Amino acid sequence: MKAIQLPKELQPFVEIAETAGEGPLVFTEKKRPVAMLVSLRKVDRESLALSTNPEFLSIIDAARREIREGKTTSLEEIERKLKTAAPHKIAVPARGHVAVRKKPARARSSTSTK
Repeated sequence: MKAIQLPKELQPFVEIAETAGEGPLVFTEKKRPVAMLVSLRKVDRESLALSTNPEFLSIIDAARREIREGKTTSLEEIERKLKTAAPHKIAVPARGHVAVRKKPARARSSTSTK
């Protein structure tokens, strides 16, 4: 993705795109779409990067294809598999001896006040 400073000439188009809400502003030439302007004021960089990443988009496409083909796993099935895979392991924090380091005693002043 390449970023450039917004030219002043395009500012009116940005304002139109922002007033259009979440919908994009499509530029046409001879009634055919040639470019699109979308307001990104409410979009974080991570979402933008993922939405234009070909590898991520192919993962999403593959997942959608699997769902359409019925290749899904229910939550109940996953829970059942997890229980049978490790029935003796219970997620309980281990409690053991805790080592406590005592602070060394501060040296007292050798001068006394009366």
